Amino acid sequence: MQLQLPQPSAAAQDASQALVALIADDIARRQGWISFARYMELALYAPDLGYYSGGAAKLGKEGDFTTAPELTLIFGATLAQFSIGLLAQTAPAIMEFGAGTGKLAFDILSELRLAGAPSVTYFIVEVSAQLRARQQVTLRDFPQVQWLDSLPARFSGVVLGNEVLDAMPVHLVLRTAEGWLERGVAWSEQGFVFEDRPADVALIAQIPDADDLPPGYLTEVHPLAIGFMQSLADMLAAPDNRAAAIFFDYGFPAREYYLAQRNQGTLMCHYRHHAHPDPFYWPGLQDLTAHVDFTAMALAAAERGLEVLSYTSQAAFLLAAGAGDVLLRTDPEQAARYLPQANALQKLISPAEMGELFKVLALGKNIDWPDALLPHDRSYRL
Repeated sequence: MQLQLPQPSAAAQDASQALVALIADDIARRQGWISFARYMELALYAPDLGYYSGGAAKLGKEGDFTTAPELTLIFGATLAQFSIGLLAQTAPAIMEFGAGTGKLAFDILSELRLAGAPSVTYFIVEVSAQLRARQQVTLRDFPQVQWLDSLPARFSGVVLGNEVLDAMPVHLVLRTAEGWLERGVAWSEQGFVFEDRPADVALIAQIPDADDLPPGYLTEVHPLAIGFMQSLADMLAAPDNRAAAIFFDYGFPAREYYLAQRNQGTLMCHYRHHAHPDPFYWPGLQDLTAHVDFTAMALAAAERGLEVLSYTSQAAFLLAAGAGDVLLRTDPEQAARYLPQANALQKLISPAEMGELFKVLALGKNIDWPDALLPHDRSYRL
C-alpha cells in the first residue's frame, strides 16, 4: 500500500527500522507467526522503540492526534466538578490511567483547587516512561500526584480513563466459509504480511451470533481490554468498598460493533493527524487503535462485582455534568476568549464531531449516581 503521508525524519526512520528488526526477531522466535495483538503490543509499547514508549511527540498539534483535554480545559474542569460529588462518597483519591501529556490531570487538579475541594491524592498509572516524564513536568506544582507501576489490591475513589481502552492491543479474526481464522503477522522479503491461522474458540466467544456473520467478515476482539476490566473490578469491587470508574472512548455496544455491514472492522492508524488503514506503515511512528466493544467491557466488570452506573454519549454526559456552566465563566462579550472555548466545546459535544462517536461508560461500587445523568442512560443497549 502506497500512502501519501509526510516523510519521517532520518532519526525517526532509524528508530522504526530498529523496531521492525525487533518484531521480526520476535516472529522468528515464535515459529514465524504472531497474533496481531502481539504485533500491536510491540508497535505501541516495545521499550524505547514503541509508539508510546519512544521519544516522539504523540498528542496535540505537534503530534498525531488530539484528545478532548488537549482541545479545552472545559473537559477537565467539568470532570472535576462532577467528581466532587462522587468523592464525597469515597476516599479523597483519583486514579487516572494513561494520562497522556498530563493535561487532564492538570485541569482537574486546578479546578479542584479553585473550588476549594478537600485535598485529593491523584494517582497516575502510565506505561510510557516518556509520557510519565512529560507529566511530571506538567504537574510539578501538584505534590499530591503519585505515579504507580501497578494496581493496588484495593482502591476507593474515582478512576478515570480517557482514550485508554482503544489503545489496548486487539486480536483480528476472519470469518470464512469453513469457520473462523485468526489473522496474525508473519515476515516476508517484502516486510510484514498478514497470515491467517485457525482461531481459538475463546476469541470468537466475544462476538454475538458469530456464526451468522458472512464469509469475508473481518473484525477485532478484545481479550486484553477484558482482562484489564476484570483487574479493575478486582481492585474496586470489595463488598464494603465505595468507588466509581469513568471511561471515555469511541466504540459501540456489541450488537452495533459486530453489524454485518461493518465487515472490515474498526482498526485505524493515526500518523501526523492523518488516519489510514495500514498498520505496517513505519511501525513505532504511528498510533494503532480499534473501537471499543462496550458490552464486553461492561460484562467483564459486572461479572467481577461492579455495577454498571451509566452508559451514554460524551455529549450527554458533558452537558448534564455542567460543561455549559464552565463555558459561561468566560464572558461571551469577550469574544477573543469566549469563541475559542465555545468552538472547542462544540467539537466535544457535536454529533458530527466527538459528541456521539465518543461514549462514556461508568462503573461503580456502592455509588449513588447523580440524578442529572439518569435520563441519558443507554445501558439498556449494552
